[in-house]
Amino acid sequence: MDVKVVNPFIDATLKVLETMAHVRVIPGKPYVKKDNIAKGDVSGIIGITGESNGTISVTFDKSSILRIVSSMFGEQVSELNAEIADAVGELTNMISGQARRKLEELGKIYEAAIPSVVIGKNHRITHITTGPIIAIPFTTDGGHFTIEICFAK
Repeated sequence: MDVKVVNPFIDATLKVLETMAHVRVIPGKPYVKKDNIAKGDVSGIIGITGESNGTISVTFDKSSILRIVSSMFGEQVSELNAEIADAVGELTNMISGQARRKLEELGKIYEAAIPSVVIGKNHRITHITTGPIIAIPFTTDGGHFTIEICFAK
C-alpha cells in the first residue's frame, strides 16, 4: 500500500487524540497484518468507498481507551460500556474524516459509512476486501491501540 495513503491516517490519529482527549500518541512502525484477530478489547470499524473500497479499524486495549475516554469526559471511566462504544465509534469516524480530507488534497476521494463497534477480547475484524492489511501500532501513557487499513488492490 502506498505510504501516501497510510500517512494521512497516522497524522489524523495524532491530531484527533491530542485535540479531543489531550493524549500524547506515539506511532510505531506499520506492518502487514496476517490474521483477523483484533489486537485489543474494543474496535471501531468503518467501510470506505471511492478511489477504492476498503475498511479502517481502530482497536484499543482496555487501559488505553479508558484513559482516552476519561480524559475526553473529564471524569474517571473504569469499565467498557455503551459510553465507551459510542466514543470509539466517534473517534473512528473523526480519524477517518481527517484522513479522508488529507487524501482529498491528493486527489483521492473517499466516502465513509457509519462506524460499527465491537467489544470483547480476541474479537475478529473482517475487512471487506482481499487487499493487504496495514496495521499501525500506537502507544499512549495509558496503553496501546492499533489502526488497520485495508483497501482493494
